[in-house]
Amino acid sequence: MDKNTLISSFGKWVAPINFSHFEKQVAATNQDKYTKKLTTKAYLMLFLYAHLQEEESLRAISDAVLDEDLGQALGLDGISASQLSRKNREVDPSLMANVFLHLVQQIHRHKQGKKRVDLPVKIIDSSTIPLSLSRYKWATFRKTKAGVKLHLRLVFMDKGTVYPEKAIVTPANIHDRTQLEVLIDEKEAMYVFDRGYVDYKRFDRYCDKGIFFASRLKKNAVIRTLETFSVAEESPIMSDSMVVIGTPQKRTENVFRLIETVDSKGNVIRLVTNRFDLSAEEIGDIYRSRWAIELFFKWLKQHVRIKTFFGTSEEAIQNQIFMALIAYCLLVLVQMETKAKQSILQLKPWLKSFLWKSYEKWFHRIQFRSMRRKRKLST
Repeated sequence: MDKNTLISSFGKWVAPINFSHFEKQVAATNQDKYTKKLTTKAYLMLFLYAHLQEEESLRAISDAVLDEDLGQALGLDGISASQLSRKNREVDPSLMANVFLHLVQQIHRHKQGKKRVDLPVKIIDSSTIPLSLSRYKWATFRKTKAGVKLHLRLVFMDKGTVYPEKAIVTPANIHDRTQLEVLIDEKEAMYVFDRGYVDYKRFDRYCDKGIFFASRLKKNAVIRTLETFSVAEESPIMSDSMVVIGTPQKRTENVFRLIETVDSKGNVIRLVTNRFDLSAEEIGDIYRSRWAIELFFKWLKQHVRIKTFFGTSEEAIQNQIFMALIAYCLLVLVQMETKAKQSILQLKPWLKSFLWKSYEKWFHRIQFRSMRRKRKLST
């Protein structure tokens, strides 16, 4: 990118990527050894552009390069769909995964200035992305279906700010519980996950290691109540008790807290946790933050190119998924830098509108709208 591109909104958006470190990794893996035109750096930027614009095919991406501004940013005057296809399957997904993790580290550094008394809430879940069995035979998980699964750890900061922190892409036939040990790897957090991850041995292990969690319990779980706690009449909590879980043959060694409350639809749910220091209402609110990961998966499937793919190889699929996560993290960093009150959903169309204009115009738009919103709330 030249000096003019660096100050465009597109240049500012991708600027958090450490391209110097990225190109060292590319060189170390000989990724561009025989490349004459489409470097891995240009490939990354081009496919981030494709996510932003929600391009539908390699042909559409190839045509987009004919745009003078994009071509100048990439250092390309044109590229064929077949060249894009070849590069898409040749790039090592670990390069994209490393870019994603580097951006997560930057988000962490932004967060360090914000004092938190409570533990950060980290939500764990997965989403299956269906694929055509005839085109993706390597991803078969049923007789008539194929697919991949994105296992994700999402950090919930508040209602307006969430971001992916750890991601694993597997074939769809891999059970969620097999990835739990990878996604839960630190003590200083409160993990939230659904009943599909329930594992009594792991619950005991988390207690022994000092790892806090809250999960929905299966309906058929065997419970033995040791003590019942009082619940206020006006509380949404129906019951709060100390329990052990499981049959006499397979019972937890540690005691847990069982809370019965209602979800947003009025259905009774049972929550299990190893935290006794919070009120039952606080535990209920923490579990309800799980909705954030459902919204995140919905955003990915609707606002970047992740429901359909530009390639059929496992490498092409993983690269596209990791670049979708990179695109989201880049928007989160803009949100943090500008202290924007707008959601990621609102920032993205403004970026598209100001893509090749000075980034100050994009930032001015964000801050102007934030000030207007602040005035409305104060009146």
